[in-house]
Amino acid sequence: MAERRAFAQKISRTVAAEVRKQISGQYSGSPQLLKNLNIVGSISHHTTVPLTEAVDPVDLEEYLVTHPLAVDSGPLRDLIEFPPDDIEVVYSPRDCRTLVSAVPEESEMDPHVRDCIRSYTEDWAVVIRKYHKLGTGFNPNTLDKQKERQKGLPKQVFESDEAPDGNNYQDEQDDLKRRSMSIDDTPRGSWACSIFDLKNSLPDALLPNLLDRTPNEEIDRQNDDQRKSNRHKELFGLHPSPDEEEPIERLSVPDVPKEHFGQRLLVKCLSLKFEIEIEPIFASLALYDVKEKKKISENFYFDLNSEQMKGLLRPHVPPAAITTLARSAIFSITYPSQDVFLVIKLEKVLQQGDIGECAEPYMIFKEADATKNKEKLEKLKSQADQFCQRLGKYRMPFAWTAIHLMNIVSSAGSLERDSTEVEISTGERKGSWSERRNSSIVGRRSLERTTSGDDACNLTSFRPATLTVTNFFKQEGDRLSDEDLYKFLADMRRPSSVLRRLRPITAQLKIDISPAPENPHYCLTPELLQVKLYPDSRVRPTREILEFPARDVYVPNTTYRNLLYIYPQSLNFANRQGSARNITVKVQFMYGEDPSNAMPVIFGKSSCSEFSKEAYTAVVYHNRSPDFHEEIKVKLPATLTDHHHLLFTFYHVSCQQKQNTPLETPVGYTWIPMLQNGRLKTGQFCLPVSLEKPPQAYSVLSPEVPLPGMKWVDNHKGVFNVEVVAVSSIHTQDPYLDKFFALVNALDEHMFPVRIGDMRIMENNLENELKSSISALNSSQLEPVVRFLHLLLDKLILLVVRPPVIAGQIVNLGQASFEAMASIINRLHKNLEGNHDQHGRNSLLASYIYYVFRLPHTYSNSPSPGPGGLGGSVHYATMARSAVRPASLNLNRSRSLSNSNPDISGTPTSPDDEVRSIIGSKAMDRSCNRMSSHTETSSFLQTLTGRLPTKKLFHEELALQWVVCSGGVRESALQQAWFFFELMVKSMVHHLYFNDKLDAPRKSRFPERFMDDIAALVSTIASDIVSRFQKDTEMVERLNTSLAFFLNDLLSVMDRGFVFSLIKTCYKQVSSKLYSLPNPSVLVSLRLDFLRIVCSHEHYVTLNLPCSLLTPPASPSPSVSSATSQFCSISLPNRVLDFPQTYKTRRLQICLNYLCLSANSIIWQDLC
Repeated sequence: MAERRAFAQKISRTVAAEVRKQISGQYSGSPQLLKNLNIVGSISHHTTVPLTEAVDPVDLEEYLVTHPLAVDSGPLRDLIEFPPDDIEVVYSPRDCRTLVSAVPEESEMDPHVRDCIRSYTEDWAVVIRKYHKLGTGFNPNTLDKQKERQKGLPKQVFESDEAPDGNNYQDEQDDLKRRSMSIDDTPRGSWACSIFDLKNSLPDALLPNLLDRTPNEEIDRQNDDQRKSNRHKELFGLHPSPDEEEPIERLSVPDVPKEHFGQRLLVKCLSLKFEIEIEPIFASLALYDVKEKKKISENFYFDLNSEQMKGLLRPHVPPAAITTLARSAIFSITYPSQDVFLVIKLEKVLQQGDIGECAEPYMIFKEADATKNKEKLEKLKSQADQFCQRLGKYRMPFAWTAIHLMNIVSSAGSLERDSTEVEISTGERKGSWSERRNSSIVGRRSLERTTSGDDACNLTSFRPATLTVTNFFKQEGDRLSDEDLYKFLADMRRPSSVLRRLRPITAQLKIDISPAPENPHYCLTPELLQVKLYPDSRVRPTREILEFPARDVYVPNTTYRNLLYIYPQSLNFANRQGSARNITVKVQFMYGEDPSNAMPVIFGKSSCSEFSKEAYTAVVYHNRSPDFHEEIKVKLPATLTDHHHLLFTFYHVSCQQKQNTPLETPVGYTWIPMLQNGRLKTGQFCLPVSLEKPPQAYSVLSPEVPLPGMKWVDNHKGVFNVEVVAVSSIHTQDPYLDKFFALVNALDEHMFPVRIGDMRIMENNLENELKSSISALNSSQLEPVVRFLHLLLDKLILLVVRPPVIAGQIVNLGQASFEAMASIINRLHKNLEGNHDQHGRNSLLASYIYYVFRLPHTYSNSPSPGPGGLGGSVHYATMARSAVRPASLNLNRSRSLSNSNPDISGTPTSPDDEVRSIIGSKAMDRSCNRMSSHTETSSFLQTLTGRLPTKKLFHEELALQWVVCSGGVRESALQQAWFFFELMVKSMVHHLYFNDKLDAPRKSRFPERFMDDIAALVSTIASDIVSRFQKDTEMVERLNTSLAFFLNDLLSVMDRGFVFSLIKTCYKQVSSKLYSLPNPSVLVSLRLDFLRIVCSHEHYVTLNLPCSLLTPPASPSPSVSSATSQFCSISLPNRVLDFPQTYKTRRLQICLNYLCLSANSIIWQDLC
């Protein structure tokens, strides 16, 4: 046998089956892999560090400096070189829906209003990783991009996709035709031939050159050209992605914060016609939810009167503004249900007689009998003309009706026609609701059927319907309240409705109902601002109607809105002396006590001026205790004072014209101060009514206060019920939020004392009050917390980095603010479970970090890159960090923990012992003056002498507070670690951006103290993952992915060698625990998820130094932790896996690749 060559002698002849058998025998019982290391060592031919041992990573920054690239420019250099423009900070203008921004008209505003306006108008601050799309965590097929690709594509409709509707008459006739035809009547017995007459059909066009001889190459070229012509540039991207679980390394970009809208419904009022036309009729629409017993929209007023009828009111009505001429409205419904009704109310000009008498002519006269009743009609017109001339500015209730919205929507959605014509008669004997289709086939189907489920309440896809309401109910003067209306609406749904037996008022109201278009033209917001696009201001507009959601909606405020709605409900003048029967209430919004101080802030209704100084309620004839159903809408001033108030003046209106009798006689007065101890006063009120004009300085007092010398109705008892509702992005309407914002603003303005509620807070007790207000934020209602979330977080963050000076002392509020933030984000996580992504990130908080948060500035004379709510105040100071630091935080960045912490006695046997020592020493040092309430005297003296104190950065303070916190606060922070991690990373990027350090060497970007805090934080969190993964599985999974994404982000910002050491620390702690478990599958899965996220970095290849030299880095001292720790898996015998010596050297320089391979090797060994 010939002698074997030298290289062949080194080839292992072991086959795969022998390898599996050998490993299975040696390492049976994988949980005890650690014990087999001795066996491995005895078999191995070489005494080496195991290949899966985590050695100290290379100092990447130093290596890149000392080893410049020797590759010329080109694709290869781009692959191995880090791009200089890796990160960008982009300030993107907000998309404004309206042509003009929604901002207050006042030039002077208080600090809180300024903060709110800034929060709603400043640009988005977005941090962009330009090359993130190159990483595996990037998803190119987002929903928006898919929609963009599909724009302009023709809609493909196939016969097999069209489901026949059994209710369609034409389809039924086609079916009969197909069934009645004989196959013998057609040339071929196919289904198609039974419908189409092939004999009479036109032939298809001939194919030119069909039989010509053409070379195959030419045919291929022609086919290729035809395929490329009009070909979509992203053809395969049009195909929807398969329904598979989203990869764990992908983080979705949060949605841009925007104004909330529910499902939108467009209602067009086409015509209103009665049997007789003798006077103008005024109409309004609103949505009501019977189940919730709540009005869920504001009123929409529209005018369908003829020009002749409008002319009767010309002496009383100013020229109509175009904004009050709308006849179409867009309603928003967040919670559609089967209990929503569209209620239509009609009013007419006040006249002598009760509602029944005034409605009688509309019920007895018919249009067909106009000639026969000509004289009576002329008399009625003459009377109506007289009342319009004299009482034209007063109204009286007339009639109403309601449309069960969801029945109409579900009925229209089931039809095959492009539009539906429905006639609704509320007084028919055959049923309270009926429908007729205007076609050659007259069918009748009951609209009484109800459906259940979300599909039945979908307002976005039903076919447009035209409704004809034929009958109205006469309004009853003693049943005008909302409670009575809810009873009527509930009764309408019953088969034996009481309303059906009532005599109706015959009329014909035509309404179009359809889904609202995405971007309607000529649209006005509830504040009457023009929505883009608005080409011509002279066109009749469409009004957006403000929604009052049936339940809370958790969406942060993004636009300025400051509206007040006043609902007079009832008045009891039964015990009042004198004549007061035809009562109307004049409502005015006053900024002073003089009659000329009425403000023109009351929105007009229909065919009138845009704003007015006063509004009148409808009059119920000869009723001393009337109910009201009025809605008065007010545009609140941005800044309110103690003199702003609502003034209610009660008048008796004389319907009969008598000598020496005035048209209106004041019979009472009452008022509501708008502010009470600095807070907007809203809610339900039962007010006493004064018989005399209020005295001087009445506006600062409540009418409940017994003023001397004043006469009151019914002995100063409450006789007038009114409700005041605010829809405001300025006023929180929560006492805890109001107190917090008021104290912070008082600090900003240095205005003391501060009155909050019944308390007068002086400067000497402001510190305790401020701390208590921060801790009390947890008691506030969740809905206002979410609405003011952006501003609230901005203020808490600013208190962290700029402690205020109170009573000559600098107060550190960092700990209290950190606790408040942790509490708030946990409340949102627990209560808004539907807003989480696959990683448990709340979408509202993610949007705040991604778009809103910016690094707060710390000096009053610096440009403001961040929140300006407290900016510019000389009463804030920054606090220098103490020179004494907890010994546990002095972590060396380039060595293992055991070698870098001099306070740890001896060499711990495992990373767990190291972590326990760190946590123990941290607890002992928590009383360090770093966390004291006040800074040292030297720092304070520096502030007093004008010396610039040390700058305090948010990411540094956040890391510090997180490291030293304990108990429930630490648990809350761990539950939502992703929030603080992402907040910290964005703060770091902003710090680099504003200090022009994005191009600076990474080793000099952040101080060592901050990096030590990060190292301690990562170590303790890794310890939590290892110790709690069996008890809190869901929380640990979130914590594990949050930590991995954090380290992934740090690779783009910090010293990469330092980040590698953090990754190694996490890897060690998990691995050391892995082999002491009987069933390590959960921990193995967590580690793989961790590595998968970290290695999804867009510069993964570059981070592994693909073109570096194979020289191992010089280590000043061996790693004690590496030599003694038991975190490594196993080292396979060299005769089984005989790696070349160059790889063993090379792995000292590779970090991410090495960790992935070692983790996979463990799984492979376990499977063997």
